[in-house]
Amino acid sequence: MAEYFEVEEIIKEYDSKITKRIFSYIKPYRGLAVAALCALAVSTAGELFIPVFIQRVIDTIIVVAPGVSPNFSLLKISCLILFAALCLVFASAFAQTWITTLIAQKIMRDIRLGLFKTTLNQSSAALAKHPVGRIVTRLTGDVETINEFFTSVLTSFLKDFAIMFGVLATIFFLSPRLALVTLITVPPVLVVGTFSRIRARDAFRKQRIASSRVNSYLSEHLSGVQVVQLFCREQRCVDEFSQRNNELLAANLGEMYVHATFRPIIDFLANATIALTIAFGARLALNASLSVGVLIAFIALIQMFFSPVQDIAEKYTMLQSAMAGGERVFKFLDADETIPDAGKKETAGKLRGHIEFDSVRFAYKRDEEILKGLNFTVKPGEMIAIVGYTGAGKTTIINALTRLWDIDSGKILLDGIDIRDIPLADLHRSILPVLQDVFLFSGTVRDNIKLGLDISDSEIEQTCRTVYAHDFISRFPQGYDTVLAENATNISSGQRQLLSFARVIAHNPSIIVLDEATSSIDTETERLIQLAMKQALTGRTSIVIAHRLSTIKDAGRIFVLSEGALIEEGTHDELIAKNGLYATLYRLQYEEKL
Repeated sequence: MAEYFEVEEIIKEYDSKITKRIFSYIKPYRGLAVAALCALAVSTAGELFIPVFIQRVIDTIIVVAPGVSPNFSLLKISCLILFAALCLVFASAFAQTWITTLIAQKIMRDIRLGLFKTTLNQSSAALAKHPVGRIVTRLTGDVETINEFFTSVLTSFLKDFAIMFGVLATIFFLSPRLALVTLITVPPVLVVGTFSRIRARDAFRKQRIASSRVNSYLSEHLSGVQVVQLFCREQRCVDEFSQRNNELLAANLGEMYVHATFRPIIDFLANATIALTIAFGARLALNASLSVGVLIAFIALIQMFFSPVQDIAEKYTMLQSAMAGGERVFKFLDADETIPDAGKKETAGKLRGHIEFDSVRFAYKRDEEILKGLNFTVKPGEMIAIVGYTGAGKTTIINALTRLWDIDSGKILLDGIDIRDIPLADLHRSILPVLQDVFLFSGTVRDNIKLGLDISDSEIEQTCRTVYAHDFISRFPQGYDTVLAENATNISSGQRQLLSFARVIAHNPSIIVLDEATSSIDTETERLIQLAMKQALTGRTSIVIAHRLSTIKDAGRIFVLSEGALIEEGTHDELIAKNGLYATLYRLQYEEKL
């Protein structure tokens, strides 16, 4: 089976532009950032202070000349100082972690909000390029990688490098000769680190691609599991998934191999350095060129030096992930594909609903024109119907009228005003659709009808009575406070359709569009809707798109589309008399019923 899901992988090692963009979100929290840096500095200085202080205690208090009694009172004071230093390190490390996490969470909130606003304002053309799952990933997984950049990568790198340079400065301060001996193992560490970074980059890339292939396959085949079962493809799908699963296993093992190899090598080099330090330092100590305290401090500092080396390597994959996630997030944020909203002609009150299409041309894809110079006029309060074969452009007319998609040429006028000159908010308040696939939000029945509209409960009830929805709502245990499940799966499709009618009528638009609104409901519910619409459409312009031609016999005019062009226009009786495409469609449906 072909791969229908795009594996989108942008793996970067480091990108200064992305990092600069991430840091720009810190500006509102500069005070917290300074506090975190101060806490980091105190914590790092405290960790470096402890081995040096222990060295002083050993050399001045514990290791004393023969015949000299140890100063126990000074030892107690030193222990208290050491305990205070440990407490300071703990407190500063806690403060740094807490503040950094707080900043990261606030930045995640800001980025998520920006992404959500961007998504809501995107044009349908832009949203059509991105599967819903990808957009959700941008808002969740990719933003989380930026959180890890702050909490796990940035602070760790800052502290690790501070510790490493601090250790080098400290050991040269304690004993330059022993420090030079210690540095013999640094070049091998750099070589191993560079090699490990390259291998980790390749392993990470393979792991992400394999993981994406598995997730894509799962998403597609779990969504279509019923088709898999009906066409007896279970074993075939198991085999295909097993192949992808094995690829992921191999990729994960490859990544584990890199880490499993790097850590022991670094441990070996660290132990070798300690052994070399002890061997050379012991000779210096026996020659009285080096104190015991300095040798002990060196051992502790060497361990402190190699711990960040391991940590930096292990955080490298997180850095890659953050760069990849950041690039995807900012690419989406920077996408300027919104419908232009430069309208200045605000509608004074309610529009009359006069619609005019003037030589309208439109294509979803270049060289695949859907509307081809379409011309027609709809009078205020008139009910017109649009029919035609699938792909004729019926729904496209509605998309163009509501500016979900902008036309390529021509004009669409509403009450004589070009719809591009009307603010989008006013346009969308004036034209509301009732679609075939009704979408209701998780929440109460009342909230789904209001959708933020400030109307009373009595007005909601009256609206529902108008569309014959009140009776079935009243039978719910909680009535209008009944909570709908996700996608309103706890009510029938007919009930969902009636609620969508109630929602539109409650918002009182000038123009109502019915796009196959009765094609998926039973005959009884359709009868109720027909009765309701006779009242609800009074005084409003209405456009009905329907396959059931029996439902549009009473339309004032019927427009017949074919390949994006208007080829017939008239009443039901007039079009039957013409014996054209409409008559053919009607006879086909009539024969099907027979």
